[in-house]
Amino acid sequence: MARLPRLYAPQIPQLVQAKFSHPLATASDPTPQAKLSQLQNWLQQEARTYNVALHGWLLLNDRITLLATPADTLSLSRLIQALGRRMATHMRHGRVFTGRYRSTLVEPGHWVLPVLVWLESLPVQLDYVDRAEQWPWSSAAEHMGASPGKLALITDHIDYWQDGNTPFARQARYRERMQQGLSAAQSLRIEQALFGQWVLGEAVFLAGLETLASRRIAPAQRGRPKKDA
Repeated sequence: MARLPRLYAPQIPQLVQAKFSHPLATASDPTPQAKLSQLQNWLQQEARTYNVALHGWLLLNDRITLLATPADTLSLSRLIQALGRRMATHMRHGRVFTGRYRSTLVEPGHWVLPVLVWLESLPVQLDYVDRAEQWPWSSAAEHMGASPGKLALITDHIDYWQDGNTPFARQARYRERMQQGLSAAQSLRIEQALFGQWVLGEAVFLAGLETLASRRIAPAQRGRPKKDA
């Protein structure tokens, strides 16, 4: 089966995940702090180079996960490729990623904040840390106000910005969101959209997006099309 072209629409954020062909460390190894910090620096540099606005980011031993709005159809692909080249040159030789990265368009105003919670909660879900803000290689601490003075990597999405009238109010509200977590149905919707590489959004958003997206935004119906009477 031919692989799908990348899904893109102007000014629409994307959830992106690229998994490493070989983890930076196994579960029994110490945390590869130097490698993760170097990867963080590269991410910051390449996001600026390719004009990708990062709204949320996460680096784990086995994957990169981003919520970002790219400047054009190629920005995110070039960012991931650039990170792969840097890792192949300075960290390991050979294949860096297991295959193509997965991505989904995310509906603003409805799904951006749940996706941020899902992304930044992964270190807890995968037993890296007890609280999301404890994992240094993530945007969680910055969103929750737990990283004063830390060099910022993120460009706040308007949905996060509108969640409070002041930085302190936004951080407090986001801490509440993280404590509440997501429902099983929300997490499943996000994971299915990311794995299937379709749009994460509601019916009205999908209808308005059909003419803007770079390709079909939802799976085609199975079976042969019905013949006209």
